[in-house]
Amino acid sequence: MESSLGIVSEECLATVRGQELRSGQKESRLLTLIERNGEFILGVLATPDVVVSRPVAQLSIPINGNFEIVREAEEALLIDFSVDSCCRIQIKGDKVPELLLELQDDERTQTFLTQVKSAQQEVEFKLAKAKAMEPITPAPQRAPVPIQTQRTKSATNTLGSGVNPPKSNNSLPRSLTNSTTASQNNTSREENPGQSLASDFGFEDNFNHTLKVEEKKNHQNRLVASRDPPPVPPLPPRKAAFPPSNPLPPAPIPNDRSVSLQAKDDNLTNSSRPDSFRSGFDTGDGPTSWCDSPATNSMRHVFSSQTAQREYLIKHRLGKKENEYVDIRNFKFFTGTWNVNGQSPDSSLEPWLCCDPEPPDLYALGFQELDLSTEAFFYMDSSKEQLWVDAVERSLHPKAKYRKVRSIRLVGMLLLIYVKKTLKNHIKEVAAEHVGTGIMGKMGNKGGVAVRFVFHNTSFCIVNSHLAAHTDDFDRRNQDYKDICARMTFHLLEHPPLSIVKHDVVIWLGDLNYRLFLYDAAEVKQLIAQKELKKLLDVDQLNIQRQTKRAFTDFIEGDITFIPTYKYDPKTDRWDSSGKCRIPAWCDRILWRGSSVTQLQYRSHMKMQTSDHKPVSSLFDIGVKVVDERRQKKVFEDIVRSLDRMENDCLPSVSLSRREFTFESVKFRQLLKERFLIKNDGQVPCHFAFIPKLTDSQYCKPWLRAEPSEGFLEPTETLEIYLEVYVSKDSVTLLNSGEDSIEDILVLHLDRGKDYFLTISGNYLPSCFGTSLETLCRMKKPIREIPITKLIDLEKSRVNFLMADGTGTEDKPLKIPKEVWILVNHLFTKSCDQEDLFQTPGLQEELQSIIDCLDTSIPDTLPGCNHSVAEALLIFLEALPEPVVCYECYQRCLDCSHDSRLCKQLISQLPRAHRNVFRYLMAFLKELLKHSHNNLTASLIATLFASLLIRPPPNLVSRQTAHDRQKAINFVLGFLMAGDEE
Repeated sequence: MESSLGIVSEECLATVRGQELRSGQKESRLLTLIERNGEFILGVLATPDVVVSRPVAQLSIPINGNFEIVREAEEALLIDFSVDSCCRIQIKGDKVPELLLELQDDERTQTFLTQVKSAQQEVEFKLAKAKAMEPITPAPQRAPVPIQTQRTKSATNTLGSGVNPPKSNNSLPRSLTNSTTASQNNTSREENPGQSLASDFGFEDNFNHTLKVEEKKNHQNRLVASRDPPPVPPLPPRKAAFPPSNPLPPAPIPNDRSVSLQAKDDNLTNSSRPDSFRSGFDTGDGPTSWCDSPATNSMRHVFSSQTAQREYLIKHRLGKKENEYVDIRNFKFFTGTWNVNGQSPDSSLEPWLCCDPEPPDLYALGFQELDLSTEAFFYMDSSKEQLWVDAVERSLHPKAKYRKVRSIRLVGMLLLIYVKKTLKNHIKEVAAEHVGTGIMGKMGNKGGVAVRFVFHNTSFCIVNSHLAAHTDDFDRRNQDYKDICARMTFHLLEHPPLSIVKHDVVIWLGDLNYRLFLYDAAEVKQLIAQKELKKLLDVDQLNIQRQTKRAFTDFIEGDITFIPTYKYDPKTDRWDSSGKCRIPAWCDRILWRGSSVTQLQYRSHMKMQTSDHKPVSSLFDIGVKVVDERRQKKVFEDIVRSLDRMENDCLPSVSLSRREFTFESVKFRQLLKERFLIKNDGQVPCHFAFIPKLTDSQYCKPWLRAEPSEGFLEPTETLEIYLEVYVSKDSVTLLNSGEDSIEDILVLHLDRGKDYFLTISGNYLPSCFGTSLETLCRMKKPIREIPITKLIDLEKSRVNFLMADGTGTEDKPLKIPKEVWILVNHLFTKSCDQEDLFQTPGLQEELQSIIDCLDTSIPDTLPGCNHSVAEALLIFLEALPEPVVCYECYQRCLDCSHDSRLCKQLISQLPRAHRNVFRYLMAFLKELLKHSHNNLTASLIATLFASLLIRPPPNLVSRQTAHDRQKAINFVLGFLMAGDEE
């Protein structure tokens, strides 16, 4: 409809919810098809949590001759047990980044796509009529880029990361947009009992000279996907690495433009505020795993216009001067954590949540072990989540009304944030993430969930984690903490990726599982009875890890005056009387970091007897930065005037401490870093960003990353930038085969300035991980002892090649790779009774030692614990360029999963190496199931190994359904349950 202010006619024709895939991350989106004055627009809304009749798009893509919407494929994750079937689409259009979105494959989506296609056809018809009248515009020219080694291309190389450009009408108050527009003319850019297995599949038998293996391309690792994140501690926060979240004040509008801008201002009033409100009150679960989104072509769009550059710079400088216009006001934050041991609520939570006379301003509540069922373990829905949410909402403080800000769950971990209804409008920029630190870093039985938000002008991050169990596994708990810090990354439309430490206040709560370095339960209980808590706290593992700077180094914890919260007989206050007789410990903790934080209470709640843990709470008094709008407006006007003067006279300039970087001895899954300094040696603030080269969609190869990849620098300011090299399963095969090398050129771009070129080089050490089964069967020596030229020829030609001295049977290929035999033989002889085998992650240092050992030698024994060897086996299978059940047999595998005879027939038809490895693994796994102490079930093993052994081809991943995954599980389950005679 047409408004009295001249706003154009606009109608929302269709909407559909989906998720944008940005370098492995998923972020909620709402797609809308809009007709505006006869033209069609595809709108992308960043916070689709409240569907309105006319949703305000934060990214508008015109449906014209350059608009494309096509189906796209993505590589499968190791473990993907989502129930819903999804389809993925790629969207391209004018002046916007390329987007990859995941939609539910249902009737609503199909209807939406049909309507978009109809709109596209209508536009094409109109264009055909007017084609002769369209002017010809020459293509823009760019400066040449230095020549580099040719990079392997793939379909997904054309995808951008999906970083959306900030829109002036959503990111800024209306008057700022007007002001910056008015000034744009002043700006210018894992006997011997193993013998039976060995005799069946070992190396002493005669081998056939010929291997009937078809020539296969390595489809999986040609996909340029986000790399697995290295489990390292986070870098310290860097100032000026991201723009402040504070709103901008009104700016003066020249009298002669006030009338013409009135319609635009009214539109902004209707759009910006509801969007921030919706982002703050989303109740859905958060997206999946971590990876910093690399800068892509979209970075050009974010800062392509002078207006966007100016707005971004003003926000940056305004953040630098916030002390001049903010006041500190104190608010009460109630934080709580409870491991509920898989129980349902059986009593009111008021003794926990309403223990203070006055209501808090905000609740942050973390639960662990919400659901211990196998279904929840594999990412499926939990029926207990809503039971606990309802119990919480019935028990919030009766003296105030609360609104949910956000909730997020990962298996048994649940985090709930509530705020007083009167304060809800001061919550903005809400985002949620989760990180699984279970086996292979993907299983969600351990890990963390987090919610970040801005309250007034202070940014908060609340983390709820459940770290590794068992008394002696404090190193694994430290590793989980570092892993969460490194991988937990929040993505908002107008910010670079935000890590945990890039917030003003961080509160970390949960079952951290740290125990006591005191192993006599009777002695511990006696000290508790004597109230000698200090003696116990002196041997508390968390305290010692913090003191030795191994974990939670920058966090603060209040004095503990309550008795240990673990472990009790459920429904009682008695210490654990089971056969294991667990030693009491303070597993449940709350820590924080940040300024203006005072802890008023730190306590346990002994009245709560539902679980074997007692809940813990902490009441904080936190100073929050509240904006004084009058003072902010004055600072804002001063910044605008200063920029006007500088932009007329000066261009940006920086100096780099280094431009050439060499990474020596690059290995699979081993992080290497180099650093350099960038200094603003010019007279004006400048924005820098790594941008893609002309023919690329990413600014770097998949094994490389810059941190930070973009930022602002004030005059004379210096910033440290790290270049990180990490070879994951997504890039290892191309490096092993010689199709890629450790060579790249980075383009560092200055807005309104020149480009700087950084040269990356290094030598890569090949690994048996990521090498095909056929090639490994032809290698009698460790892979590092084979000349690289012969290794490349072998991988490419796949012909018989003499890899050892001598003649006779030594010339023939091995029946299975020696690396598979070494890993499985270790587990078969030493780990069959290992508790929680294939369910507990290994240690990163041990995993690296195992990989190095297999790459450089043929060891009699492997280093590391059983869990590390088990995970190494899983990593090996996941990294195979062609899965054990070959891609070409995938559909037949699903079709015959109901018939054991057909299943055995299919395996007998696999290439020799694949067939032997599958049979060898099934014999081993069946042996594991005969041992009860390892807590393994046939269902769990089948679910885990089916996702590794039977993977869909890359072009079928997007069409794989839950039914398909269950067929693959049934295929493996049939072999596990078959009698030994089979």
